[in-house]
Amino acid sequence: MGWIILFLLVLICAGALIILGKLSRTTFEITAAALLLGVAGYAWQGNPGMAGVSVEPAEKPNSFDEDSIDARNELGERFGTAREWLVFSDSLNRAGKHGAAANYLRNGVKEHPEDPDLWVGLGNALVVHADGVITPAAQFAFQKAADLSPEHPGPPFFLGLAYAQSGKIDQARAIWTELLERSSEDAPWRADLESRLAAMERAQPSLPMPPNLPASD
Repeated sequence: MGWIILFLLVLICAGALIILGKLSRTTFEITAAALLLGVAGYAWQGNPGMAGVSVEPAEKPNSFDEDSIDARNELGERFGTAREWLVFSDSLNRAGKHGAAANYLRNGVKEHPEDPDLWVGLGNALVVHADGVITPAAQFAFQKAADLSPEHPGPPFFLGLAYAQSGKIDQARAIWTELLERSSEDAPWRADLESRLAAMERAQPSLPMPPNLPASD
């Protein structure tokens, strides 16, 4: 099929040059030689019998973690103004539209700048958009949420999670340990936090504290 199409194109080009171009014999011979040279090159390097291959655009892997929604609910983000914003942002993340999810929550904090849950959600969305890497913008969002609601467990929990995903285990451990110390015994997130800290300790044990050195005289 490829050869047939090629020869048809050559004939069409040659006919157009003769009829419309009104070429002299010498010019026509040069043009015909160029066309034949192109055919020879195609015959040498081309493969007209090979089936066509459609190239599908590579999609960005979906790094959105459904477990983060359960953790977010346990940490108190269930009701209020933030709910509608967070639910729609979650749907965008599920579809792999991480940038759109982050931009949507940017609009959310512009409309409701005093809502700590929205700032936590924005921090999470920015981490997902960066493939699990905590960025300065995400750090700012978590810190803003902590400033608005110092007792809110969400900012330190998800900041620690972002550090852990970025491989910064010591920072994550320190943040989660502090959160655990100030959490009540019946806090709904306590068991999950203890489990995460235990798993972190098994994977990368914390370094023992150095002994106190005697004071020099």
